[in-house]
Amino acid sequence: MPFQTLKNYQASYLNMYDFSYKRYLHNKVDFTQKLIGIIGARGSGKTTFLLQYLKENKLPFSKKLYFSADSISLDSLFDVAYKFSRSGGKLLIIDEIHKYKNFEIELKKIYDMLDMQIIFSGSSALKLDHAKGDLSRRAIIYQMKGLSFREFIELKTDIELKAYTLEDILTNHEDIAYEILEKIKPFEYWDEYIKYGYYPFYFENQQTYPIRLKETINTVVEVDIPSIFSIDYDKIINLKKLIELVCLSNPFKINIKELSTKIGTKDYATLYRYMEYLKRGKIFNLLRAKSKGDSILVKPEKLYLANTNLHFAYCNQSEVGTVREVFFMSMFEDNELESSKNGDFIVKDIYTIEVGGKNKSFKQIKDIKNSFVVADDIEVGSGNKIPLWLFGFLY
Repeated sequence: MPFQTLKNYQASYLNMYDFSYKRYLHNKVDFTQKLIGIIGARGSGKTTFLLQYLKENKLPFSKKLYFSADSISLDSLFDVAYKFSRSGGKLLIIDEIHKYKNFEIELKKIYDMLDMQIIFSGSSALKLDHAKGDLSRRAIIYQMKGLSFREFIELKTDIELKAYTLEDILTNHEDIAYEILEKIKPFEYWDEYIKYGYYPFYFENQQTYPIRLKETINTVVEVDIPSIFSIDYDKIINLKKLIELVCLSNPFKINIKELSTKIGTKDYATLYRYMEYLKRGKIFNLLRAKSKGDSILVKPEKLYLANTNLHFAYCNQSEVGTVREVFFMSMFEDNELESSKNGDFIVKDIYTIEVGGKNKSFKQIKDIKNSFVVADDIEVGSGNKIPLWLFGFLY
């Protein structure tokens, strides 16, 4: 495809997107690296992030090129990169790269043979095949999450709010809460965020958000997952059944036999793979016990939807206790939480967390070191009782 055509696509994309708000990830990515990958759920803002970097990078536009691998017919990513390099190109940005077959091998060639920076994005189900492409030593991969509660409020109000580390919140939560309350009233925005605020495209059209969210989920299940993992098209209905079952349940303590029967598979290994696919597609969160390891063939302790908005897209009603736990889990990285025998979560292998309403007691965790109650419906906590909303300020 001629470079002029690619440049025309690039100009069109730059005109389509609003670049006024910068997500948390801008402060985390090391842009000095040669090969950078941004992965995350569909609709989490990866394309906007890439185009913001494209626009703000100080190189002249003649030396920068952006295109989406899922919308342009390309014979070879390397050929495009090679021609671009010969014309003086220094920054190549490739969106939706998981749609391109053997992208790992192509990226390795570009990295090894050409003098340019490459940034790519892909589905959160992106599978870097280290055996083929040996990208493990080359690509720095970052995960983009949906909007935090803090980011949502910033977009709603244009009020700048600070993010806090977990340790800050656990040790100084009262002072932090009062500091935030001087600027905003969190419960003014809480219900809207829980139902609609996780994906940035809510701000594009609030009326059509529920429909678009369902379409996004269907695209992950029907297109993204089958494009990466080996799953027959006629089995996709089983993934949808599994999502619905988890949505309608309390934090899902798994009965494998019952679950297998309900979705129509007798093979437990297949069921575990389905769970893993939906986890990588950022539709599920799986909570595992550390002692059992991370193998996809080991039963997780609990199943959750990946964020609270998915509950309101899939279910007519959601149990409030489930939604609280889903929110808490969605504010952390995948590897930061484990199941707890006493509380709901163990965080970073140190802290035991019990999540509940404002009257939640310490009964279950009273004798456990580094234990905390995280309570909904309170603005300010005390001692080891912390407001749930405050964990929306982790990023």
